[in-house]
Amino acid sequence: MSAPTFIFSFVLLLQLLFASLTSAADGSWQLLQKSIGISAMHMQLLRNDRVIMFDRTDFGPSNLSLPGGKCRNDPTDTALQVDCTAHSVEYNVFANKFRALTVQTDTWCSSGSIMPDGNLVQTGGFNDGERRIRVFSPCRTCDWNEIPNGLTTRRWYASNHLLPDGRQIIIGGRGQFSYEFVPKNLVANKINLPFLSETNDKGIENNLYPFVFLNVDGNLFIFANNRAILFDYINNQVVRTYPTIPGGDPRSYPSTGSAVLLPLKNLKAAAIQAEVLVCGGAPKGAYLNSLKGVFMKALDTCARITITDPNPQWVMETMPMARVMGDMILLPDGNVLLINGAGSGSAGWEQGREPVLTPVLYRPDNGIGSRFETQNPTTIPRMYHSTAALVRDGRVLVSGSNPHAFYNFTGVLFPTELSLEAFSPAYMDAKFDNLRPTIIAPKSMSGIRYRKKYTIQVVIPGGKVDENSVSVTMFAPAFNTHSFSMNQRLLVLGNDNVTALGNSTYNVDATTPRSGNLAPSGFYLLFVVNQGIPSQGIWVRLCFIVTGESFVQFFDLEASNLYSLLESHWFDDLDE
Repeated sequence: MSAPTFIFSFVLLLQLLFASLTSAADGSWQLLQKSIGISAMHMQLLRNDRVIMFDRTDFGPSNLSLPGGKCRNDPTDTALQVDCTAHSVEYNVFANKFRALTVQTDTWCSSGSIMPDGNLVQTGGFNDGERRIRVFSPCRTCDWNEIPNGLTTRRWYASNHLLPDGRQIIIGGRGQFSYEFVPKNLVANKINLPFLSETNDKGIENNLYPFVFLNVDGNLFIFANNRAILFDYINNQVVRTYPTIPGGDPRSYPSTGSAVLLPLKNLKAAAIQAEVLVCGGAPKGAYLNSLKGVFMKALDTCARITITDPNPQWVMETMPMARVMGDMILLPDGNVLLINGAGSGSAGWEQGREPVLTPVLYRPDNGIGSRFETQNPTTIPRMYHSTAALVRDGRVLVSGSNPHAFYNFTGVLFPTELSLEAFSPAYMDAKFDNLRPTIIAPKSMSGIRYRKKYTIQVVIPGGKVDENSVSVTMFAPAFNTHSFSMNQRLLVLGNDNVTALGNSTYNVDATTPRSGNLAPSGFYLLFVVNQGIPSQGIWVRLCFIVTGESFVQFFDLEASNLYSLLESHWFDDLDE
């Protein structure tokens, strides 16, 4: 056994021993695939219950061949000009199978979001991929389509978000202190954003992959480094500048923390409250020290702020353990899962140490001091370039981890990881089956509109149901990479009424959000939660009714027509 392997095995043993001695750890792990052939640096759930995963083309050959002897010929690739292996896969969640996909240009450290039609529109990357737009449509035989020079400028380490008008905004990237839109604006499409240059630490950056959330007023909350603004992207104006996080330590790449917009509630209120939670990261100096082989302890704090408050202030909390390069995943019951990452060092090649194997559950409705709960650990380190995503049955898929410039499986502390796992939160335990709702109507893929009351029919076998314990939630699937889940959103619709029909069957009435500021049009997972136990989700399509050309018809264009879609300016005529 090599020295690096021995050291890690000893650390792993200590962590597992510690987990066994702590009380009330919940959740379970399942190894789904020992290898999917690639290391999943990026991950996105689609409306057909497939998960798209991809790494980068300049890793060299992966462990999965392209079908039919197919090869990618790219004279500009920095690692392999003729490559007959895959760098992307489509994973079928319920069949537990995967197939190889073909990306044509380098997707290294790129970004993306699901559009209102359910297509994944993915942007940027490195080298020949830096200005590419890539599109993946959900179908059994679909593959990647690419648009050369679809972006106005190179986007590497940028963040994307779907907007209420159906466009996608792309913010930042290495050396890019600007934003642009897909489809392109009528006006100049590269618009300067000085906030990004102001938050750039010279020689380190600490402002890449900024945390971007759509606020309830339609403006964007943008966090980079250790501070944030509320930004009116329509008029290119900073509406509000938020305080710096206490302590001033960076939370953005490469001092990589994570962040979520906490579940939106009380959606019928005149003034809806929105909160952001930022957790983990690396302290000042950690990145440069890690380059010298000195690995500073990661941050063990979270900062929470009500971004809609007239006088917003960060409230600090302490996690059970320090974490850098962790992921934060919203769960259908309204809680947040912190997962993956390291206990020391920073993001970057070979720059993290002490893998954090233990997930932590954060309960935002509990009081300070009782919000964190440690969960059962995995045995597989998920370090730099790890990913996580919620799927329809309530599990969280976990994959990736490659802290190396190429695929490297031997003689290193943390080998390139090709496996795929699932973490099942405690709510999936069989002991809760009598509380678990089963949705029997409407059918999956039903269309719903804004500000409308709908009836969800469920079966709950466990006897009398307390109306106050039943809630409907809607989840927007996220594009996950580099510890940030772009476009992630959970809306708590609650219930307007619960009616018992007999034979353990109930009608649950709930009202949809009133505008695209709360929930941009598109595909959502809808859950019914009873006493904290969620049903399996169903897909619903939230859409506008507009004059002229139908919103739904327009977005049902085939991927082959996407280029004309991206060149159009029809969004300017949208009227909610």
